Amino acid sequence: MRSSPIWVTANDRFKSRSEDWMSVGVVAAVVAHFSLFAFFPTLDADDMRFTGDEIETVDLPPEVRIPPPPDDISRPAMPRVDHSLIDENITIDPTDFVHNPVENLPPPPAGARPSDVPAYIPRDVEPRRTNDREITRLLEQRYPSMLKEAGIGGSVVLYIFVDETGTPINSQVTKSSGYPQFDAVALEVADRMRFSPAMNRDKPVGVWTLQQIDFKTK
Repeated sequence: MRSSPIWVTANDRFKSRSEDWMSVGVVAAVVAHFSLFAFFPTLDADDMRFTGDEIETVDLPPEVRIPPPPDDISRPAMPRVDHSLIDENITIDPTDFVHNPVENLPPPPAGARPSDVPAYIPRDVEPRRTNDREITRLLEQRYPSMLKEAGIGGSVVLYIFVDETGTPINSQVTKSSGYPQFDAVALEVADRMRFSPAMNRDKPVGVWTLQQIDFKTK
């Protein structure tokens, strides 16, 4: 009876040989590493120790506290814009320094109150008349009848001292109309005027202001 042949493939032969080579490689690696540690010189590390200077402590100076600014320092005056409507028929006299130079005002005498004699008083905001309609109505009512019937008109320029509340305290004629009747009515109407107070560095101040009062016939 004949036995069947045993077939050995190339893959089986490669597996058999690779196992042998693997064993040889492991042994060779062990021998190489052992020789490396056994025959190579010993490696010594350099001394890396160092010394430093001792840190010296310094005492801090005492804390200096800066005091806050005083509360009574005035802030700079801020410009204010008035948006109130003004009737076109009302005559507003010029009160700027172009039409009324400061040098035309004499200095107040020694010992006089600011409201006694017209003099320039510093301010940032000029006083402004606030009851123009009432003044216009008063001028129509107090218009001298004889001059009105004759068709005579005129203008009176007054110096008026307006205190911190906007109230006229004193008034005097600086430019007459030429008619005593007009001048007297102008001084009478000046006492009924009301103003927004003048301001200097955000504080109300009493000042002298020029007011022109016109008498016109229709």
